[in-house]
Amino acid sequence: MKVLDMQGIRKAFGELSVLKDISLSVEEGEVVAVIGPSGSGKSTLLRCATLLETVDGGSITYLDQAVAWEKDGAAVYAPPRELREVRQVFGLVFQNFNLFPHFSVLRNIMDAPMKVQKRPGTEVEQEARELLKKMGLEGREDAYPFQLSGGQQQRVAIARALAMKPKLLFFDEPTSALDPELTGEVLRVIRRLAEEKMTMVIVTHEMGFARQVADRVIFMDGGVIIEQGGPELIDHPTQARTRAFLNKLEGETT
Repeated sequence: MKVLDMQGIRKAFGELSVLKDISLSVEEGEVVAVIGPSGSGKSTLLRCATLLETVDGGSITYLDQAVAWEKDGAAVYAPPRELREVRQVFGLVFQNFNLFPHFSVLRNIMDAPMKVQKRPGTEVEQEARELLKKMGLEGREDAYPFQLSGGQQQRVAIARALAMKPKLLFFDEPTSALDPELTGEVLRVIRRLAEEKMTMVIVTHEMGFARQVADRVIFMDGGVIIEQGGPELIDHPTQARTRAFLNKLEGETT
């Protein structure tokens, strides 16, 4: 079953065309890694998929529910009520955590399920505590974000996204703000989610991680998908632009 289907997506900021006829589908249980240089359109693609940006053209569908489609050369979006429903299908974990600084860890996780999904507090609290245990953060329920390391904050952010019971989880460079030791903590959590068959789209520069967890790797550059394939693409790219990017990345990390 397709959780997400994006077809012919176009997005420009003024004169700058950032996404040029991009198509991406994600099957239930699939882990898709999106790689590419800075400025290639990876984060914009995620922001369009998660409705943080509007597309200029193309179509977006979640679980057979049309979100955006093209009419007379421009994108048209579904009514606000339908968009609110669709937003509960997916979760997004940002680079910089985006936790509420004045909320405790527990409240950060409980807030959206109670306010948006109107679920009972006792049920949400129990699930939130179980998620924190799963994230290796048992005992930190009453801490505030400033009292946590970056890796711990990102694990709280993942727990917060999971608390909404999404069908698909997006990660936008989830380790880019972390040092190598803390990066490992977060990648272990995402790896475990992959083993549990959580459907995920991960924008990442961690090639070793992508090689291990991704079912499919997509290489973007210049607002287009240059090539895609299984994780073996990282070691055996067919396109010169992909090879150049991976060789440069390998040179920076050795």
